[in-house]
Amino acid sequence: MIKILLIEDDMAFCKMLEKFLTRKGYAVTATFSAEEAKNSIKSEKFDLIITDLRLPNYDGIALMSELKITFPNIPVILMTGYSDVNTAVKAIKNGASDYISKPFNPEEVLLVIENVIEKSNQSTVVTPTVLKVKPEIKNDFVLGISNASKKLAEYIQLVSPTDMSVLIVGESGTGKEVIAKSIHEKSNRKNNNFIAVDCGAIPKELAASEFFGHLKGSFTGAINDKIGYFEAANMGTIFLDEIGNLSYENQIQLLRALQERKIKPVGSNKEIEVDIRIITATNEDLREAVKNGNFREDLYHRINEFSIQSPSLTERDGDLMVFADFFLEKANHQLNKNIIGFSKEVLSIFENYNWPGNLRELQNIIKRATLLSKGDFIEKNVLPPEIFQIANNHQDDFSLSENEKDTIINALTKTKNNKSEAAKLLKINRKTLYNKLSLYNLN
Repeated sequence: MIKILLIEDDMAFCKMLEKFLTRKGYAVTATFSAEEAKNSIKSEKFDLIITDLRLPNYDGIALMSELKITFPNIPVILMTGYSDVNTAVKAIKNGASDYISKPFNPEEVLLVIENVIEKSNQSTVVTPTVLKVKPEIKNDFVLGISNASKKLAEYIQLVSPTDMSVLIVGESGTGKEVIAKSIHEKSNRKNNNFIAVDCGAIPKELAASEFFGHLKGSFTGAINDKIGYFEAANMGTIFLDEIGNLSYENQIQLLRALQERKIKPVGSNKEIEVDIRIITATNEDLREAVKNGNFREDLYHRINEFSIQSPSLTERDGDLMVFADFFLEKANHQLNKNIIGFSKEVLSIFENYNWPGNLRELQNIIKRATLLSKGDFIEKNVLPPEIFQIANNHQDDFSLSENEKDTIINALTKTKNNKSEAAKLLKINRKTLYNKLSLYNLN
């Protein structure tokens, strides 16, 4: 299989081209900057390089010249939106094997690739084999490119090898369980069980039985012995989601188990020693709950040896298409589809939507759209109506403000000119905020 290094800073276009070439049987490594491309080519062997002419802080021709010095036998195809003959001639003179002007149709790309490969000292044209089986997606953790995502990944890397109790705080739908799983998978307990428990779904009368197990006949309905979550997670990790929903009595039972590292099944006189790591999550302010007497302070400190903030989708500036592409690939696998990407209109709708349901909402919308799509791309007509209604409502509410300019200034002042935080405070996206700043000449 021919391996292609793709270098393109337009993430949406890059991912779309990557999917198209992968679908045609090529092995593609997508990179978004010259630095990322240089690192990739040091660790992997490629048969072809396709690079954009204009890259962030870099010139595509200069990059090609550098790569040609170290890897003279790898052919290079340049892409550009500026199709003048002088640029094409300069590119060829500097070692490019061919040149493609944007916009271009997919068949043109395939033809250029085949011609370049044929010329690169190969005896025959190599016809790639279309993959029949899609690789299974095992890990749901996506490494984003935003500062918030990089900070999250750094914290996960730091705390994973330890046995510290971790409290993950964030809005609903931001992927707190995925973070917990990632911590477990990077820990020394990765070969043992990861048990996830939704505390909000457990009636307080059954919590002790669910957590610690019970013996047959210990209460009405206990028709068999049952192993609890703590024993099932022994030597591994237990993840308690929405821990703030536990009753005060259940909090006392949990605290005792964590302090003594021993549990006693309901109806039993025998204690069982457990060696577990605890990771918890909440979408509420537990410190406020402690102040109000709804959450035990000693338990709070026990579970909060290390705290991680799970950022909302609006805080992950620049990550939207990274996650959208991941969820599309996952939906393709689950639904046995081959959708290449998103139309420009859909990308614009995604960028201008506030995503109140965060990553969970994005995943659900993409999975539904993948199922309904009949062509190669997800189009506007397969998106749910609420994505338009909510977006329009937000725009209408904001545009009707009598003191819109003052509201924006107050938000920027409150957030110390942090535009991401100001946009979140105003319940609009960053793009809308920038448009408003330009409208009111707020520099």
